[in-house]
Amino acid sequence: MKTSIPLTSIPENTLFGAGDTFVLFGELFGRGYATGLIESAKAAGMNVVGITVGRRDDAGALRALTDEELTAAEANLGGKIINVPLMAGFDMDAPEGEKTPTDLVGEMTIDGWQEHKLDWDLIDRCRALGVDRFKTALADVMAQLDALLPDGKNVYFAHTMAGGIPRAKVFMAIANRIYKGRGARYMPSQALVDSDLGKLILQNFDEVTAHTFGHLLDASGAIRERIEASGGQVRYTAYGYHGTRVLIGDDYAWQTYTNYTQGYAKMRLEEHAQAAWDKGIKATVFNCPEIRTNSSDVFAGIELSLVPLLSALKKEGGGAWVDAQWQACQELLKDDVSLESVLKMVGDYQQDEVMQAFSDFEAWPMPNSAEQVEKTVGTSQDIVALHKNRKELVSDLLSQLVLDATGSLIFNEASAPNGPVLWLDHDLVAQQLIKTNG
Repeated sequence: MKTSIPLTSIPENTLFGAGDTFVLFGELFGRGYATGLIESAKAAGMNVVGITVGRRDDAGALRALTDEELTAAEANLGGKIINVPLMAGFDMDAPEGEKTPTDLVGEMTIDGWQEHKLDWDLIDRCRALGVDRFKTALADVMAQLDALLPDGKNVYFAHTMAGGIPRAKVFMAIANRIYKGRGARYMPSQALVDSDLGKLILQNFDEVTAHTFGHLLDASGAIRERIEASGGQVRYTAYGYHGTRVLIGDDYAWQTYTNYTQGYAKMRLEEHAQAAWDKGIKATVFNCPEIRTNSSDVFAGIELSLVPLLSALKKEGGGAWVDAQWQACQELLKDDVSLESVLKMVGDYQQDEVMQAFSDFEAWPMPNSAEQVEKTVGTSQDIVALHKNRKELVSDLLSQLVLDATGSLIFNEASAPNGPVLWLDHDLVAQQLIKTNG
């Protein structure tokens, strides 16, 4: 792919309504992109069905939700959950009596992890077990789901699975060095990618973030054929990230967070959508803007790209509602700090020659550099310090706005999608927000 392919106009829902079913393929946890999409589905009158990734018992074995957990999860979702554990990835899988990949990672040390060699024969067997476990559980889920979907009604599958970091203390220490380390604590991201640890993590990212979409497309084939044969339609969407066009100066320009290690898996996710599209299946990956979530907070500075949305809101029409968002953001800052000064800090950061060197779309995801990390983490920390409360940030307010807008954009575009991979940039996000609230 040579360049991003942006959605260029505000879509309308022309397909989904009462009696249709929205299937959330990924459990709903806390704040994240899925919330805006679910709200759009409910507003259209759709039935909502979800799945669970399951839970681990004290011995690490995967189990279904208890009655109490299931009740809470269904209340959170606002719909029925099929209680079959669909945990993706293979970091906790192993042949009987052998170590899991997470066990192997746990044997590494902060000083010796780069030279530490893994048993790839064992890892390959763990991966095969994990994939087989997932596909077997998925077949069970599809059988139960099939009974819930009436003939002739439309079905929307929303894939939201992502991640794959092994739960090992040593990796969290390494991640803090790579994504937050400055000066003497800086660690090049390429050192991780080149190590056995990095190769393992990239494989797990692929299984969780990308290949689960392929498995969903395959496993739902019989449902798709039945629904379409009886007059209904089936759609698939997935959440990607591949940089975003934001307002830099007077123009919208593509930029990205560096280093986004999951980017390799996100590109494989795009490949699954393209392959499905080539077969006539309406599957679309929506590459969404940066936001702050529980999972993205490990990436220090990812929130910087949110701030220019304030300028985009004015550029795309402004109005009383936009003025109110500016005022709400201003009130989060210290009394002697202006919102305009924060926007200037972000603009200077984005236009700095160090950061401009990372605007090569075809080279994405580029490895980090000491100078780039200094700029990214340093600017992030400087802006956080300008707030009255470090737990109430401008980026939190803007994240919620992006969630609201992207939920509507993705849901409506899925009615008649324009392609297998689309970017939701700040211009369309701003236009959607103004249309909804202005």
